Amino acid sequence: MEFKSADPSIVRNIVQRVLLNAWLRAARKHQPLPLLVDFEPGDISGELPDMMGYDVESDGDEARFVIKQEGARLTATYGNEHIDPARRTNRYLHDAIGAKRYARVVPSYLACVRHCRPIYSVSTVQDADGKDVSYERLLLPFGFANRVEHIVGSFKAISLEGGFKVNNLMGLQSRSVPLIQIQAVIDHAIAPTPAAPRATDDVVEL
Repeated sequence: MEFKSADPSIVRNIVQRVLLNAWLRAARKHQPLPLLVDFEPGDISGELPDMMGYDVESDGDEARFVIKQEGARLTATYGNEHIDPARRTNRYLHDAIGAKRYARVVPSYLACVRHCRPIYSVSTVQDADGKDVSYERLLLPFGFANRVEHIVGSFKAISLEGGFKVNNLMGLQSRSVPLIQIQAVIDHAIAPTPAAPRATDDVVEL
């Protein structure tokens, strides 16, 4: 499935919309990529277990992603609780999750680097009890000029069937391979603003 062009309204999760709005505000200050220092989403301390932070090495298809912050729930989701917490950061994403899982997710990261725009994806997977779970990923790029140097990621797992088991949900021993529902580059309504813009033209306000 290719990445389709979309506007910010494609993002379903309320918290992820808050993060995207903060990225859009930062993007107004610095084009074409916002600076990480300008990213001000408010108090997101409660969201850190569902977030990741990466430094990006190189660019294009050669880009590699160094984990700088790893959320606790994501550690469980990928079945990595056995790893010493002190060793969960400052390692490459491909080393952290293994070749097979990396092959599933790296198209989103490379698209983020290539387009210099937020990438949003939704996959459906089953937990250990066979419940359908929607796994929503939002990747936000930051950097200088046209080079992405940092990515902030938000990852949300939701099931309409109620409570579900998060352990190893996206791991190699999970019940099913994730089925991609949405892959989008959010590039509508975030072009450089013209003279005398309206403040809400390019932001999904909640």
